[in-house]
Amino acid sequence: MSKSPRSVASHARRKRVFKQVKGFYGRRKNTIRAANAAADRSLQHNYIGRKLKKRNFRALWIQRINAACREHGLTYSRFIAGLDKAGIEIDRKVLADLAVREPEAFKALVDQATA
Repeated sequence: MSKSPRSVASHARRKRVFKQVKGFYGRRKNTIRAANAAADRSLQHNYIGRKLKKRNFRALWIQRINAACREHGLTYSRFIAGLDKAGIEIDRKVLADLAVREPEAFKALVDQATA
């Protein structure tokens, strides 16, 4: 039986790694050993970043809601507690969007939360 060439699979594997690390600096983009380590680490950072993104956006929404509430003489915690007591279920993403784009609608929500 003839010997099958091993170069095809290894070349494809290297090509896939080099495609992942395209644009990296120094040897990390053109040496397979450094490229493998860089690609693995980059995938770990991607995974962690997807979790951090959710955390960061929620913090941003809370800051925007708090700033808008304080313009109407109310704190964030009192506003959220007031909405809860009034039975209004709007998530923070939508509240932050209302605070930025629709101030009069947000003012109506503040009035209902204080009542």
